Amino acid sequence: MSTTPYLNGLNQAQKEAVLHEKGPLLIIAGAGAGKTRTITHRIARLIESGIPAHRILAVTFTNKAAGEMRERIRGLIPAGRGMPFVSTFHSLCVRILREFGGQVGVPARFSIWDRDDQTRAMKRALKAAGMEDENPNSVLAAVSRAKGSGAGHAAYAARAGHFRERAVARAWEEYEKELAEASALDFDDLLLKALELLESSRETRELLQSRWSHITIDEYQDTNSVQFELARHLTGSRMNICVVADGDQTIYTWRGATIENFLSFERLFPGTKTVRLEENYRSTGTIIAAANGIIGKNRNRIPKELRATRETGEPVYLFEARDEEDEAWFVAERAHKLIERGTPPKEIAVLYRDNFQSRVLEEALLAAGIPYRVVGTRFFERREVKDVLSYVRASLLPASAADISRIAAMPPRGIGQTTLAKMFAPRENPQTGTMTTLWNDPSLTELAGKESGLSAAARAKVAAFRASLARMRHALETLPLSEALRFIVEESGLERMYKERKDREEAERFENVRELVNLAVRYDGETPPEGAQMLLEEAALQSDQDELKEEENRVSLMTVHASKGLEFGNVFVTGLEQGLFPSLRLDEHTDPEEERRLFYVALTRGKERLFLTFARARLRYGSRESAVPSEFLGDIDERLTAWAVAEEAESIIE
Repeated sequence: MSTTPYLNGLNQAQKEAVLHEKGPLLIIAGAGAGKTRTITHRIARLIESGIPAHRILAVTFTNKAAGEMRERIRGLIPAGRGMPFVSTFHSLCVRILREFGGQVGVPARFSIWDRDDQTRAMKRALKAAGMEDENPNSVLAAVSRAKGSGAGHAAYAARAGHFRERAVARAWEEYEKELAEASALDFDDLLLKALELLESSRETRELLQSRWSHITIDEYQDTNSVQFELARHLTGSRMNICVVADGDQTIYTWRGATIENFLSFERLFPGTKTVRLEENYRSTGTIIAAANGIIGKNRNRIPKELRATRETGEPVYLFEARDEEDEAWFVAERAHKLIERGTPPKEIAVLYRDNFQSRVLEEALLAAGIPYRVVGTRFFERREVKDVLSYVRASLLPASAADISRIAAMPPRGIGQTTLAKMFAPRENPQTGTMTTLWNDPSLTELAGKESGLSAAARAKVAAFRASLARMRHALETLPLSEALRFIVEESGLERMYKERKDREEAERFENVRELVNLAVRYDGETPPEGAQMLLEEAALQSDQDELKEEENRVSLMTVHASKGLEFGNVFVTGLEQGLFPSLRLDEHTDPEEERRLFYVALTRGKERLFLTFARARLRYGSRESAVPSEFLGDIDERLTAWAVAEEAESIIE
């Protein structure tokens, strides 16, 4: 077949990228420049040229992006030609570790800790290290940055110079013990262990290099040091690697991403062909001109300038509010007017620099009767959903003390924290001489009798709980996943508990539990208990954007970070005040150029209209502070802007 079908509708730069077959390829893709279209057409073209689909690996950063890429490729290639492996970095590493992880000491049935699991474990680790007053999220961030740079605990502890680093090292050591006891890995471990495997096993490395002959990596500017090394090892000497990147959208250096991976690609992969996608198909000419004016002031970048392919459009609207409430009412009033004129609510987004800004915005939208959703409240992080998932993990991994502690009293069954502490306290089995716990060695519970510190009644309750988990495990190992979850919800007593509690909130919690069972149906075709493992992986690796549902017609509220990769007809960027956006936090991770890149990302989410708002005063940390407009506003050519005026709030309230 001719290559023509894969070139239809592409511009000259896109065609160049699609037709490139061998050797390294760097696609510098500006916002809205059709990068997904380009790389999916390129993959389809590779398959048509004779490269088997299963030899192609495509990697991106969110499940949503991977799903979209997968569907587009499926629509381009003829039936029966197979499908490439399209995955996120973390899901790819899970697959590699499930297959080969035993070589680096990873248990066959490891679990994956999400952010909530990590925070709970770090709290316990800090307590064990005598550091209860430390912020667990701050310590986790330090650990994550170290792991993202390729350093494990031993390497970090060895070079810990000042007091803070030594304190982090102590907490990290306790945290690693918790991970090991639970047979768990956190997000960073998935990458770090996969890299350790590739570096330590030449045989496995060469096997994977032969498995995937062509590799594509989207959002390459967001890779950290470990992800770069993973890509390098998987690519091998063929160097058939295509990366798609926009240095102007590098906004995650605070969590380990390094723009150097992008800036040095041509040097690290000799013979690289570079293609620039600069034609923007998303936004009006005015929005693109404003975005170019902003990002052009950064120095640490590969120069490029977006060219609008659409009409000039409306000006960028500016609004000066008295305070945050006035700002919120302006957003609600304009959103209400847009919806009245026929704009679907899902085509409206309200962006902010920090999460605390959402409260007053929510109140205004609620009062105005405007349907909205806050992106970042994930389904899998809801308490009742995590309870069921903890039952699943505790059934499959009985040694998981964190999960046992979570579910022992949910619902109440007379097993308190004191009993649990005794159950998981290390002790010697007098018959074998090995160290164990009462929980992990059921025979020891009866053998120890009163010496265990547990009454006969407590031992009976623990035995009943353990027997219940064993029945749940049997269900997970023999039944389709949705049936097994229904059994767990009933066997655990959760269903009875929610039905006995008559208030509305508990009814909503039970509906979320039922929705989890509905979601599990997609894994019913998997051989038990593989479906359960896949559900646990999906829950742990879910991102904010993966929660977005196209059919949900609501205004979206989110941080600018969460908006990356999305687009909306109408975008409000709020809180444009010096010290808030750009943030002027006095810490080592604040980068003025990154703040400018973040604003560039915010501007380029808009397709039709862009509203930029700021307040003269804002309530922060309990006190009202005067505010100065963001320096970014002065960097937009005033010929592109127009001042907006607020109407009376009462006009949008019935």
